[in-house]
Formats: sequence, structure tokens, C-alpha cells
Amino acid sequence: MIKTNENKISIRYNRPALANYQLDALFNDSRYGIVEASTKAGKTAACLVWIIEQALQGKSGQGFWWICPVYGQAKIAFRRLKAGLPRESYNPNESDLTLTLINGARIVCKSAEKPDNLYGEDVFAAVFDEASRAREEAWHALRSTLTATRGKVRIIGNVKGRKNWAYKLARKAESGEPGMSYQKITAYDAIDAGILSEDEIEDARRQLPDNVFRELYLAEPSDDEGNPFGMIAIRDCITPMSNEEAVVFGVDLAKSVDWTCVIGLDKENRVCVFERFQKPWNETIETVRRIVGNIKTLVDSTGVGDAVLESLQKDGRSNFEGFKFTSQSKQQLMEGLAVAIQKQTIGFPEGVIANELESFEYEYTRTGVKYSAPSGMHDDAVCALALAASMASKPVFEFKVYESSSEPIYW
Repeated sequence: MIKTNENKISIRYNRPALANYQLDALFNDSRYGIVEASTKAGKTAACLVWIIEQALQGKSGQGFWWICPVYGQAKIAFRRLKAGLPRESYNPNESDLTLTLINGARIVCKSAEKPDNLYGEDVFAAVFDEASRAREEAWHALRSTLTATRGKVRIIGNVKGRKNWAYKLARKAESGEPGMSYQKITAYDAIDAGILSEDEIEDARRQLPDNVFRELYLAEPSDDEGNPFGMIAIRDCITPMSNEEAVVFGVDLAKSVDWTCVIGLDKENRVCVFERFQKPWNETIETVRRIVGNIKTLVDSTGVGDAVLESLQKDGRSNFEGFKFTSQSKQQLMEGLAVAIQKQTIGFPEGVIANELESFEYEYTRTGVKYSAPSGMHDDAVCALALAASMASKPVFEFKVYESSSEPIYW
């Protein structure tokens, strides 16, 4: 409720209902509050309340910042702030993602993509959202803006490995560094508070690789720096190249400077064929046909791969199936491979395949988990192996003709 007269603005504010863990994590006297939390446990919602309260206690012209790794996330925060405030309590600037409140204080939503753009202003309080996914230079810049004001900051996010600035700062806070507070929030805390469903979390546990689930829902960092397969699990699956015949193949087709990669698995899911080459498309088609013969093969049919698949299927070659890569289908494909590696139901040799698996990465995004090779590196062997493993997991249907019985058959 807002009341005004000539000399005074009176604001009556009722804090939204929050769980005890949200209050303990954020609404305390520490200057630096660091929170490592499960996805969807309410850390962002609670921080939106926190930054609004900081700004409502501010003065005209004072800035209060919300920092996100990328601009799209900053726009989401801006929309949520608008949705959570009475319309008469703020004046929005859509282009600058700024809300000027009734008391003249400004809440500004910013991207951390260009850290140099964060220097210069005096900030009176800030939230750094999804901190583990942002560059450390952005934190350095934000910290400089809080110097003159001695402003408070809340640093929140999911856990992502151990060698990032947010993880290291959390460990300082956890050890009792002066001026810092630390809170770990798991999915089960959110279940107890009625925010998340236990059935949904247990379904996520079943569907996701263990290390991904532990980071995303239990706030437990992986030793593998965002590797979805697990370094130890990868090493445990290394075995010499099999001499047995292939029963399935996976083919990842070349994209610009990438490689076409063909991987065959034997009946024990061990790699027995590994070919990697760069050729014109017509030669690629002939080479793939020669290598796989009539064996069941799952082929990357994304983009130009669709035409390549049609050429492979000519002359009645029904053993070739297509797989279109999207963010969602790649996530499902890689999670299937991760389960096979962690359960040691697949084997591959030292060299290119193992190296690509070890360098492979994942990151959490607003739409799911994104899997890819690091910038400048290849993931052709990983994709071909995942395609072969997916083909091997498909059910096999057998059709047999038995001698007819003497009993009549009625249709």
C-alpha cells in the first residue's frame, strides 16, 4: 500500500510467505550471502524479494543490481520483478531493464557477458544469480561497485564443478570467513517445505546420470568439472579394441571442419570398429556403406545429414535409421550414454574416443541440460558412440513361422 502527501511517501509492505531456509539463507546481517542450491528450490524467488526490500529501503537515485550470466536471463528476472510488484509502485524502462520504484531507487537487471560494462557505478545492494555459470571477471567488476557503498550482495546458483570462483567463494563462506554467510539448499529441503514434489525428484534421480543429479538437486559438486560421464567411470570402461564382429553402428557426419566418425559395437557393447575421416559427401556415403554393410546403423540426419541418409538408404538399404540432433534429443542421447558408462555396460579403447569423452561438458540452461565439446574441440567420436549405444539398446523383434496345428484358427 502506498500513501503520499506533499512531503512524505508512506509504503506499507507485506513480505511474501517464504520457507525458513529461504529466510535463513538470505535475510540475515551478513554482507556476503552465498547460497548453493537445488534447481527450482526457490532461491531466485527469495532473492527477488530480498532485492526489492533492499531497494524499498534505499533512496532516490540509488542503484540496486540483479546480475545474470546472459542477457536473456536478465530479461526473465526483469519480468518477474514487474509481476511481483504493484503496477503503481514502479516506473519501468524496458530497454534498460530498469525499474524505478516509488521512492526513486532503481533496480537494474544486467548481463555478466561483458564484465567491463559493470564497472563505474556505485551499487547499494546486488544479487548475482547463477553465479557458477558466469565469468569470475564479472564478480570482480561487481565487487568494485560495492566498495564506496559497502553494499550487500547475495550470490546464488547451482553447483557446477569445483574449479570456479563461486565454488571457491562458497568454501570461504562455509569456513566462517568474517562478513560471510553460507547456506546449502537441497531438493529435499524444498520437498519438506512443500515447494517441490518428492515424486518429481525421484523421477529426476532415475532419469539423470548420478553426478548430474547430485549437482542439480543435491548441490554436491562433481570432481569432473562438468563432465557428464565421470572421469573414473570413463577410465573403468577402457578396454582394447574388440576383434568380434559389429552388431550395430553409429555414424556422426562431418560438419564444416569436423570429422565423419563411424563406430561399431559388438554383441558385448565393446567398440570393434572405429573409423574417422574427412571426405566429400559422395565419398563419405560410399565409405560408410562399405564399412557398415547390412548391419543396423543409426546415422546423424541433422541438416545436410537428411540428404546423406536418403542416399545411404537407396537400393533397399533398410538397415540405416536417422537421428536428428536437437537440444532435447542430444540431452536424452548423452544421458543414455552416461548411464551405460557409469554402469560399465560399454567398452572403448584408449585414444580419440576416451579423450573426447573426458573433455566433454554439460551445462544447465533454462531449457534443459546442454551437452557439447569445449570450444575448439571435437565431439564426433562421442556422438557416434552414443548413436551406436542407442541403436544397441533398441529392442529386437523376431518373427518365426511354426508348423500349423491341427486345430482350426478363427479370425
